[in-house]
Amino acid sequence: MSKDAFCNMISVSEPGPGDGGNTGSWRVVRPVIDTEKCIPAKTGKPSCFNCWLYCPDAVVTKTIPPTIDYTYCKGCGICAEECPAGAITMVAEASFTKEEK
Repeated sequence: MSKDAFCNMISVSEPGPGDGGNTGSWRVVRPVIDTEKCIPAKTGKPSCFNCWLYCPDAVVTKTIPPTIDYTYCKGCGICAEECPAGAITMVAEASFTKEEK
């Protein structure tokens, strides 16, 4: 392969939910969005979306209001850390087990 052809080759991949399988069962804490504080939900305009941007598993939707796909969310807390409005809190997963059964 010539040097020019090698330099033009790139790798293209897009993250998506489910790349690692059903990883939601790993969670100890779960992010919960408070729509009263969420900037896009309050304004009804596509703004902010830091949760969507910084989520390493691409499980936060870029909709108004944003939602989280808990099937694949690992509970890392990056979305809560990056939320400028403090609209995302990390809640213990144990508090949801009785409600979901």
